[in-house]
Amino acid sequence: MTNVAFITGATSGFGRAAARRFAREGWALVLAGRRLERLEELARELEGTVPVHVAALDVRDAAAVRAVVDALPPAFRAVTTLVNNAGLALAPEPAPRVALEDWHTMIDTNVTGLVNVTHAVLPLLIETGAGASIVNIGSVAGEWPYPGSHVYGATKAFVKQFSLNLRCDLLKTGVRVTDIAPGAAETEFALVRTRGDRAASDAVYRGTTPLTAEDVADQIVYVATLPPHVAVNRLEIMAQRQAWSPFAVDRDA
Repeated sequence: MTNVAFITGATSGFGRAAARRFAREGWALVLAGRRLERLEELARELEGTVPVHVAALDVRDAAAVRAVVDALPPAFRAVTTLVNNAGLALAPEPAPRVALEDWHTMIDTNVTGLVNVTHAVLPLLIETGAGASIVNIGSVAGEWPYPGSHVYGATKAFVKQFSLNLRCDLLKTGVRVTDIAPGAAETEFALVRTRGDRAASDAVYRGTTPLTAEDVADQIVYVATLPPHVAVNRLEIMAQRQAWSPFAVDRDA
């Protein structure tokens, strides 16, 4: 039986890199994302190697998520791994200057969207049983605070705790749950966060060596292909040139 990976946010970054990496392992792919033209382009690249099913999807829409899962063709219903990758960061400025709409967008995508997809796909994973995996893409921001992280970091803290709690509930099913928490990685992430400001996005990575999308994709496939009796609960991955800063202290002038 062919393994099936269901990947959200497959149009760019970690999701697109994971699709290519799973394809190298011979997995069939369900690729979901908001930009259908990008999904179709990726499908054309990969479908000569593995079966590919694409679905335009906004994970914030619970009914749409359910419809996509219910409409999966039989060959794609035996989902082995769900990669909850869809997510975003907005508003890197301090909290007092952030639009409430940006906070809502991050919560709706990073929290509600992840819950929507997990709930819809979970019965298929439980049916697969031993060796099935849920891989949630968190962030070091969910563990380590920094200025400008406000709601983004809080949503990734949710991803961490949801993953651990879900792992407890699924103990007898054979389904594993992993929170993969990357540090700085050079993808479209910073470009989205800076609202398309290429100079500001490039400045995030200038003069250092960040992770790549492929680095993170390697870890996704690694945890998904471990023997069924092995579970990685949380994997924090950072570039060697990134570490933690000292505590900030507000001092009198």
